[in-house]
Amino acid sequence: MGEIATFSNGISNGNNVNNGQSQSLNGYRKSCWYEEEIEENLRWCFALNSILHTGASQYQDIALLDTKPFGKALVIDGKLQSAEIDEFIYHECLVHPPLLHHPSPKNVFIMGGGEGSTARELLRHKTIDKVVMCDIDEEVVGFCKSYLVVNWEAFLDPRLEVIINDARAELESREESYDVIIGDLADPIEGGPCYKLYTKSFYEFTVKRRLKQGGIFVTQAGPAGIFSHTEVFSCIYNTLRQVFKYVVPYSAHIPSYADIWGWVMASDSPIELSAEELDVRMRERINEENRYLDGKTFSSASTLSKVVRKTLDNETNIYTEEAARFIHGHGKHA
Repeated sequence: MGEIATFSNGISNGNNVNNGQSQSLNGYRKSCWYEEEIEENLRWCFALNSILHTGASQYQDIALLDTKPFGKALVIDGKLQSAEIDEFIYHECLVHPPLLHHPSPKNVFIMGGGEGSTARELLRHKTIDKVVMCDIDEEVVGFCKSYLVVNWEAFLDPRLEVIINDARAELESREESYDVIIGDLADPIEGGPCYKLYTKSFYEFTVKRRLKQGGIFVTQAGPAGIFSHTEVFSCIYNTLRQVFKYVVPYSAHIPSYADIWGWVMASDSPIELSAEELDVRMRERINEENRYLDGKTFSSASTLSKVVRKTLDNETNIYTEEAARFIHGHGKHA
């Protein structure tokens, strides 16, 4: 759904690409812009300095853009996945809550995560002995290794094992169990490769069976704003409630996503730490300070607004392959 277009005086002139070079057109400034359709009647766009790379794999279309407001941005299937200026918000929220709530996490399995940022945050934890990152798309992993300098050190860390495979197949074939399993998957979009990894059957018969006693699962769960949380966030939350005893939804604003984003953490052991206890564990366990997340921030993130809480309390839909929900957009094979 994402498009590169030239705009003059606020009006789109089509999909002409000029590599971010501003031009003069009848006295007006003309620039190259990235535009993403968030909803049927709502689009989000920002100016580009340049288009660094575009390509396509068997599964997805890939682009790396140098944007004026957000720095380098990774775009997959027309959906912005990560932007240089604020990706730390997403990845700190995804990684640190489950690891901090676990008494001593040593081994972690990442479903997806080809960008390398989730591995980077995990490897900051002093207790970690091994991280397995399993992404289906070798081209995305290679692309990110080449272009995302911030994660080069993580990819070179001997504690990281990178596997190219479907996460379900990989988890089912392994005998090893994990302290934490992380779902850093692409959004569930129609025609995309990942929606089957948000289903009740997958959580119950694959993920849960590969968690050690006291283990914690966390997944990114899509947009969680006032109007967007009904797309997939509430359904993913309700689905996990059918599988795990304790389920904690939380959210944060990510500027480059133009929305509040959601995550859901689940376990059969209580997920209960105060802000003060989280801060103590951060100081003891994590190398360098977080830029975004601390104890008070997580307490705030897990205190959802009234309208979102009401939807989550009343949600009845369970995510299955036959009754899947999707965010707005289409994958390569839709």
